[in-house]
Amino acid sequence: MLKIIKQAGGIDVFKLFKDSAAILEGHFKLTSGYHSGVYMQCAALLQYPERAGILADGAIDIMEADIDLEDIDTVVAPAMGGILWGYLLAQRIGCRMVFTERKDAEMVLRRGFDIKKGEKLIIAEDVITTGGSVKEVIKICREMGGDIKAVITIADRNAGIDFGYPYYNMISLDIEKYDPDDCPLCRSGVPVVYPGSRKPGQ
Repeated sequence: MLKIIKQAGGIDVFKLFKDSAAILEGHFKLTSGYHSGVYMQCAALLQYPERAGILADGAIDIMEADIDLEDIDTVVAPAMGGILWGYLLAQRIGCRMVFTERKDAEMVLRRGFDIKKGEKLIIAEDVITTGGSVKEVIKICREMGGDIKAVITIADRNAGIDFGYPYYNMISLDIEKYDPDDCPLCRSGVPVVYPGSRKPGQ
């Protein structure tokens, strides 16, 4: 089941996903560990710069109503999904962009990237299900003394998460997800696929 709750920025975000063949149907294991019959493959949309740019421009419009974007120093995104999205936003804001990644299953800041105390940050992610990766990025930023101003995602498939900071998304959907121990797709014998960039639960 998929239900659109809201779209932002006056953009038909769902159509951009559909036109990009970025909404997959089947039996998927999500990065969160849950199973679902629907997978939002943002990479399929982000491969088209014009469509991705429409989303980025819309995100800037909704954020700048509340935030002085000229004051933002850095966009921080978790690898892999958030990198292209974060880079697009940083280009439009006119600021630096860095990304976190996993080393031995732990989210870390590497490659000479650093966050200075008081640095004003926006955290960017492509899809939110449980928000686990974003929460890890928030922890890193706070430990380094960063000043988080907002979290911005493309798609939120689990509306209602409170990150403790202003949170924006371009499309919010109600998509059923299942505990793997109680998954109707598993019981029906539908083969499960994991299309993500890292092992579920890590």
